[in-house]
Amino acid sequence: MRIGIDLGGTKIEAIALGPDGAVLRRRRVATPAGDYDGTLRAILSLVTEFEAALSQTATIGIGTPGAISPRSGLMKNANSTVLNGRPFDRDLARLLGRDVRIANDANCFALSESVDGAARGCGVVFGVILGTGVGGGVVVDRQLVTGRNRIAGEWGHNPLPWPAPDELPGPDCYCGRRGCLESWLSGAGLVRSFHALTGGAAAAPEIFAACSSGDPASRAAVERYTDRLARGLASVVDILDPDAIVLGGGLSNAAPLYADLTEKIAGYAFSDGIDTPVLRAVHGDSSGVRGAAWLWPA
Repeated sequence: MRIGIDLGGTKIEAIALGPDGAVLRRRRVATPAGDYDGTLRAILSLVTEFEAALSQTATIGIGTPGAISPRSGLMKNANSTVLNGRPFDRDLARLLGRDVRIANDANCFALSESVDGAARGCGVVFGVILGTGVGGGVVVDRQLVTGRNRIAGEWGHNPLPWPAPDELPGPDCYCGRRGCLESWLSGAGLVRSFHALTGGAAAAPEIFAACSSGDPASRAAVERYTDRLARGLASVVDILDPDAIVLGGGLSNAAPLYADLTEKIAGYAFSDGIDTPVLRAVHGDSSGVRGAAWLWPA
């Protein structure tokens, strides 16, 4: 049995998977805000509850918004800031009495969709998160590729490729740079683009819905968004040439994204054409917690 934990800023979700990926048990609890020790105890309580209810011991995988630094061995880049600078994996292993595996949430998403999701059976998979932020993960033969510095797949903090003059220098990004893909392709990036084109204000789901209904202004904003997405993904294709790209996150549910995205990527990729499928995630917002469980291979 595998237990996956998705540790978020407001909730902790736990799932138990059988050997075939069937869900045996699932539960969500509130994250103890600003309480590191309370967070550890909440995870221990969930694991203890699951193992008692299912009369099995389990491997434990954790998906977090940050990562363990290979230099310090401490958590970094977590928006649940109480985790940063802490030996989270060691503290949790000591509390649970066993090793745990930890990966960031985008990596867990990519792994889930590679093992038994939209990209099942594909050798090389690039998983994309499009939402409040923009992230990614790389999976090869059902194994995460995290890289020497634990930043593999972080395409959201590369610059927008082949920028037009009106796209320079680009919006400010929270990382301190300008023009990052995240600043263009997040939900806020789409809203900003819509405002620049129309002077109006609308949320990302409203823009996509109006586009589907034929609204010209929304269609123009979505067209610019998908062109930027295609440019970003073309740079991934040029480097990684994955067997499949899987989109997740809130914006991935928008049908207009998928209409001709592969063809748009092909227009920028260094090839005479590509047939890389761009797929919508099968497991939706459960991919993160499922991927955490799959951090322990069969």
